Amino acid sequence: MLNKQEVRYCIDTMGEMFPDAECELNHSNPFELVIAVLLSAQCTDVLVNKVTQSLFKKYKKPHDYLKVPVEELQQDIRSIGLYRNKATNIQKLCRMLLEEYGGEVPSDRDELVKLPGVGRKTANVVVSVAFGVPAIAVDTHVERVSKRLGFCRWKDSVLEVEKTLMRKIPKELWSISHHRMIFFGRYHCKALNPQCPECPLLDLCREGKKRMKKRSAISAK
Repeated sequence: MLNKQEVRYCIDTMGEMFPDAECELNHSNPFELVIAVLLSAQCTDVLVNKVTQSLFKKYKKPHDYLKVPVEELQQDIRSIGLYRNKATNIQKLCRMLLEEYGGEVPSDRDELVKLPGVGRKTANVVVSVAFGVPAIAVDTHVERVSKRLGFCRWKDSVLEVEKTLMRKIPKELWSISHHRMIFFGRYHCKALNPQCPECPLLDLCREGKKRMKKRSAISAK
């Protein structure tokens, strides 16, 4: 596995590759961000942004989502995967915000994870992006990049990946590292077609070296 200095080098290099890395979910306040991240589970940010463009005009506050039957909300987010389940969770979440948090999104991660449909990853995104609290949210891109580069072990759980990253990356870089790794995984180190030959981190990447070796062996035949 890579040590702290090597991990820092990787994060800095990703920053040079993607200097504008940031949250790509459109939102104008913490409440909209919670809804957008909840909708983004097993779905692309591009599609979520298309849906929220009209959704956030129709529903501005938690009570707006509770004014309509769940079936109407389902239709409004129908193009998104798991839309029935997500619509139900959105209404439950809004009811809980009104009943227990005065209609405001809590800034504490432990409180956020109590909300329906909000797991640790979503809570980390919200505290980091909306409230500026250092956090590393481990989504599919962050997990894939961490394991390919050797920041952590292949067998590590999502929580173990998060803890390893928190240990190896300085706290003040947690939030920006999360965005850089997402951009690196989304646009460069893709799941099916990673751009290993052009990767500036190939010399450090155990998975990349393996893939290049295999490619050379096939070419030699």
